This record gives sequence, structure tokens and C-alpha cells, in this order.
Amino acid sequence: MSLTTASAVDYKTLVQDDRIHASLYTDPRVFADEMDRIFHLGWVFVGHDSEVPRPGDFVTRRLGREPVIMVRGKDAGIAVLVNRCMHRGTLLCPADRGTARTFACPYHGWTYDLSGELLGVPYPGGYQAFDKSAHGLARAPRVSTYRGFVFASLAATGPTLAEHLGAATRLIDRSCGLSPVGEVELTAGWVKHRCTANWKMLPENDSDGYHLGFVHSALFKSVRTQYQRVIGEEKSIKAVVRAWGHGHIEIDWSPGYQAPFEWLGGASGSVVADYVAALERRDGAETARRRIMQGPAHALIFPNLFLGETNIAIVEPVDLGQCLHWHTPMFLKGVPEFNGRLLRMAEAGMGPASFLMPEDLIVASRNQAGLQARAVEWLLLGRGLNRESVDAEGRVVSHVTDETTNRAFWHHYRSVMTAA
Repeated sequence: MSLTTASAVDYKTLVQDDRIHASLYTDPRVFADEMDRIFHLGWVFVGHDSEVPRPGDFVTRRLGREPVIMVRGKDAGIAVLVNRCMHRGTLLCPADRGTARTFACPYHGWTYDLSGELLGVPYPGGYQAFDKSAHGLARAPRVSTYRGFVFASLAATGPTLAEHLGAATRLIDRSCGLSPVGEVELTAGWVKHRCTANWKMLPENDSDGYHLGFVHSALFKSVRTQYQRVIGEEKSIKAVVRAWGHGHIEIDWSPGYQAPFEWLGGASGSVVADYVAALERRDGAETARRRIMQGPAHALIFPNLFLGETNIAIVEPVDLGQCLHWHTPMFLKGVPEFNGRLLRMAEAGMGPASFLMPEDLIVASRNQAGLQARAVEWLLLGRGLNRESVDAEGRVVSHVTDETTNRAFWHHYRSVMTAA
């Protein structure tokens, strides 16, 4: 059965309502299409403005496979520059982060300011009628921020960030709203894990509630808390999955929480009392209680931003069968007293010796290996189709073990990959 030709990939056939074709993870033409249609033309999460608080502060990231520099300019605005010297293509800035007044190419010394304008060329006598203004760094033509989360698109035109996020801004709001000042900070630094799997497996897994009792059985045997309710009898599990549109998907654990701060492992004492009082002054007692009962979001913002409850993660494609998973604890601005616990929770859940992340990475790599078996071409995504519902806000909702989130991811993927 041939679903691709030398000139095009038939995404309408490869992505069906209840199944997807294995070649979506293994065909190099698919990967090349994704880098163009998703990571070049679309909106991609780059970083957080708390990572570059002062003029000259920068971090280096990738939009798909495109190396970029996110930098705070002299005007306090944030620019996303392509990390490539305009002379001979050298990677301009190899550092992960830092502070600079200018960027100088390590190969031939061409120097650029924080906005990307070319400042100087060594030995200019070798050029005749050279126009420096025509050789500045390429920039992401569209950069936009929502509550400190910085997104960029390498396409000059297309949907706005607001249109891309849609109602899923409320997922970001849910996390930011836990801060007394309404802001989060990503200042602890990032841990990177390399995964020998196609990049799409990580967003899928992060929003999959079906695997928990099997892949993470060691956690549930060790931790006797509310997490036991995650893998109990099917009818007793209260957590749900939701599709928010545009590929944004969520697991909501909060319906199963029975007390405030279960998302924080429980909390008490004077620090917590002061924190709750600050939320109540801002929001009122009822809204403050709802916030501390619900906790932060567990959601994917398509295609590469994962709001992992008290962590933030980035999925970075490397090549067809390899990706990077970045994570950092999400600090709540205005409550530095929580930072130590949030850091320890990140280490316990997503660090190199944690309960969750190493197991997820191993399963993803085994998925990639299993898809080399060409005798079986399709992956099933039909679980829960018979019990989905649509809530009052138009979101598709179902049992936490259903594949509602997977289907929503792939249906949006199909629309992006088949758009004109």
C-alpha cells in the first residue's frame, strides 16, 4: 500500500479519525515538511522573558532546526535573530546564554549589535561599495509574547499569536494565576534529555493518561498520595482530558484532588498562609481557593511548549529519529519561598534519576524502534471515541485514559500539513 509519492505525502490519508500511519514517524520527507509547515510557518515557543531580564541578555534556541538568538534589546524589547553570520554562515553565538553588547563572528570578526544590524567588517578595504545596512542578521519577522511566554514565527504573514493560542490562553493563565503578581519565572536553568525518537512522540506522551500505571508503576508503588487515584478502578478515576482546539491539549488532574495544594505535594505553615492571603486580597476568597485546589495546567501548547504542572518543557526536533526534551521548574513570582520545593519536585519528576522522564524517554525510543516493523502500518487512536462529550465551551472532554488528546493533536496536525 503506497501512501506517498516522489513529489508529495498524502497527509489526509495518513491521518485518519481513529488511526495514523507509521510513516509519519519514519519518513524523512514528512520530517522535512514539518520543519517547514509547523516550525517555520507557524508559531513556536522560544523562551520566557524572565530568562532575558536586562538589555543584552540572551539565550540561544532553535525553531525546529533553525538556530536563533532570543535577546533583550537596548529598547527593552525582545528580538529573535537567526544565529548565522551573514558572511559565510558561521554559527554566530555558540553559548547557551549570556550577556553581550554586541555579537561577533568567531570566524572573520563581523560584528552585529543587539538588533542584528551589522556594525563592522574587519579590513573593509577588501570590499567595494559595501552597504552594511544590507547585511544585518536575519530576524524572525514576527515575535509576540503572552504573559511572558515568547513565541516567534519565521513567516512574515499568517495567523496572529492570539489566533494560534485561541482559548488555550486560559491554560497559561491558570499557571500564571498561581503567582500573587500573576507572573512565572524560568530562572533555574534548563536540563536537556536526548531522546532517540521522533519529536511528536513526546508531546503525545506528555498528554497521554493511559500509560501511567504501566510505564510509571514504580512511582505509584512508592508514593502513597493522591496519585493512587490516577491508576485505580476505571470508574473511580476523576481526571479528564480536553482538546482546546488548534492542537492544544490538556490532562486535568484537579477533579481528583481532595484538598488544596495536592499539586504541590501538600503545604502548610506561615509561608503558605501568607501566600493564600495574598491570593485572596487579589482575587477574593472563592477564586483563591479554586486556584489552590486546581493547581497549574498540565497541557501542550502546539507544537513544542509543555506546561508540565510545576515544570515547563520544550520539545526540540533534531532529526527524523531524535529529539531533545528541555525542562525547568516553574517558579511563582512573588513567592521565592516556594522555589526550593519546586526545584526538588522538578528533580524528582523530570531529572536524570527521576521517576517519570527517564521512563518516558525509554518508552519513546522503544516506540521508534517498533515502528521499523513494516509488516504493520497503522497505529490505533480510537480509544474513548464512544464516550467523548463536548462541554459548554465547545471543548471535547473524555476519561483521562482516552486518546482524545492524541486525536486532537493529529487532527490539527493534518489541517496544518494540508493547508495551502
